Amino acid sequence: MQKIVINKCHGGFGLSDAAMRRYAEIKNIEDVNTIHIYDIRRDDPALVQVVEELGEKSSDRHADLRVVEIPEGVSWLIGEYDGLEHVAERHRTWY
Repeated sequence: MQKIVINKCHGGFGLSDAAMRRYAEIKNIEDVNTIHIYDIRRDDPALVQVVEELGEKSSDRHADLRVVEIPEGVSWLIGEYDGLEHVAERHRTWY
């Protein structure tokens, strides 16, 4: 199974200061201020580890981060409505 971090409440994805520090520690990044959360892949093993380790303390005040598991090999994307996210299987789209 592959693990993906999503936000499970209205508001939006966001990491707490403690989660950002732990993420930087795991990734060996000296300056936490150089991390841009929207550049972090949601299936990044370090991000998954942070959310699993810190639980509710990984979320900032407008988030409720959770790890969801989907089958290996599934092409996925994150859908959202007003910050509340879900993982969906990616299908082909033509325009």
